[in-house]
Amino acid sequence: MEIDYSKIKVIGFDADDTLWVNETYFREAEVEFGKLLSQFETINKIDQELFKMELQNLPIYGYGIKGFVLSMVEMALELSNNTVSNSTIKAILDIGKDMINKPVELIEGVETVLETLSKTHRLIVITKGDLLDQERKLKQSGLLDYFHHIEVVSDKKEENYSNLLNHLKVSPEEFLMVGNSLKSDILPLIHINAQAIHIPFHTTWVHEQVSDQDIKGKSYRTVQNITDLLPFFK
Repeated sequence: MEIDYSKIKVIGFDADDTLWVNETYFREAEVEFGKLLSQFETINKIDQELFKMELQNLPIYGYGIKGFVLSMVEMALELSNNTVSNSTIKAILDIGKDMINKPVELIEGVETVLETLSKTHRLIVITKGDLLDQERKLKQSGLLDYFHHIEVVSDKKEENYSNLLNHLKVSPEEFLMVGNSLKSDILPLIHINAQAIHIPFHTTWVHEQVSDQDIKGKSYRTVQNITDLLPFFK
């Protein structure tokens, strides 16, 4: 079924893994963390327990690097029965600082797409995560001038999107969301009668994955590259 975007006035973009690389750094950090704690447990078990700890702490710390680092510290204490060395705790903190200091690596084609679409549509960013870190990445990205509005939210659920659209005085029929997460960037928009385009990233956090049943019968489009958006808006 052909999807009509002629009514779209505002296009929202997810940031992490849609505009720039992000999840790759978390996977690399998990590998380093596993090596640090390998004397206490197997790598696979460490990964599983760290994921459980992250989910447990999400309501407290929210999304982002800082919450991830705190979860690693807590996990290190738990796995070691509180015997982990100060040097290992410092190494975990250094992993987090290294993540925060990573240069912003734009995904290929992003600036061309934003420059083109900004001439015909209002563009906004809707992202979750740590406010300070997202502000840093947005500033370093060189993309700020393309956006009319930036919104860093605690989560991406239907209510978050509806509240934002009401604030911007945009109807769901006039709004399109573009992102890499089916759970956060696609399904909530479909449920509020907005449009959504999915651009898969090569790695996705387990918490953001959905089942085939979740997306069965849902109306949205999937493209492989962000530049694939442009033909829809000629």
